[in-house]
Amino acid sequence: MDRHRDTPRFPHGVLVTVVLLCGTVFAAFLAARQGPAERFDMLVRSDMFAGMAGDNAAMDRAMKLCEDMLAKNPENPEVLVWHGTGLVFLGSQAIHAGDFAKGKPTMARGLREMDDAVAKLPDQIEVLIPRGASLLEYSKHDPSPDRAHAALEKALGDYEKVLALQKSRWAEVSLHSRGELLSGLAEGWLRAGDAAKARVYMERLTKELAGSRYAARAHDYLSSATPPDHLDWHCLGCHVSSKP
Repeated sequence: MDRHRDTPRFPHGVLVTVVLLCGTVFAAFLAARQGPAERFDMLVRSDMFAGMAGDNAAMDRAMKLCEDMLAKNPENPEVLVWHGTGLVFLGSQAIHAGDFAKGKPTMARGLREMDDAVAKLPDQIEVLIPRGASLLEYSKHDPSPDRAHAALEKALGDYEKVLALQKSRWAEVSLHSRGELLSGLAEGWLRAGDAAKARVYMERLTKELAGSRYAARAHDYLSSATPPDHLDWHCLGCHVSSKP
C-alpha cells in the first residue's frame, strides 16, 4: 500500500505556470496602486519566477529575501503570501522527487502561510491574487476530493473578490490582467460544476476583450456543440526574468 497515495502529485512545471499567472496578473493590477519603492513583489518576483523555472540560486535569493523581511516583521502579509507560494513550490518539488518527509510538511506550511496572509488582509489584492492563482492550480492535482474542492472554493473566492475590488476602475486594468482574471473564473467555475456561471465569464471575455486571444478561446468554448466540462487554460503572455 502506498501511504503517500493521498499526497498531491504536481507534474513538472505546474507551479511554474501558476505563479507566472499569479505574477503577471498581480503586477498589472498593482501598477497603478502604489509606488515601486513600496512594492515587495517588485523585489522578489523575478528571482521567484526564475527559481521556479529551474534557477536554484535565484530561488534561494527569493526565499532568503522573504525570510529576512519576515524576521523583521513576521506579520507582513505581502511577504508571507510570497514565502508561502515559494514553500508550496519547494514542497511540490520534493514530493515529485519522492522526498515525502520533506515535501509534505513544506507544502502544508506554504498553504498555511498563504491562508494566514489573506486572513490578515482579506481585502488586499496584493495577497488575494498570489493565493488565488496558486490554489486554482493546486486544486487540480490534490487527489483528495474534499481538499481539492476546498482549495478551488478559496481560489474562486479570492478571484471574485479581486474582481469586485476592481469594479470601479475595471476599464483601466490591462487587457492581459482582465483576460487572466476572467479566464481563471471561467475555468474555475466550470471545474466547480457551475457551467452557467462559467458561461457568464466566457461571454464577458468575448465582449470585453473582443479581438484578443482570450476572446477567441472563450468563443471556441461557447460555440462548441459539445463544450468540455473541464478546461486547462494557461496564462497567455507570461514572462520569466532573473537578476544577473
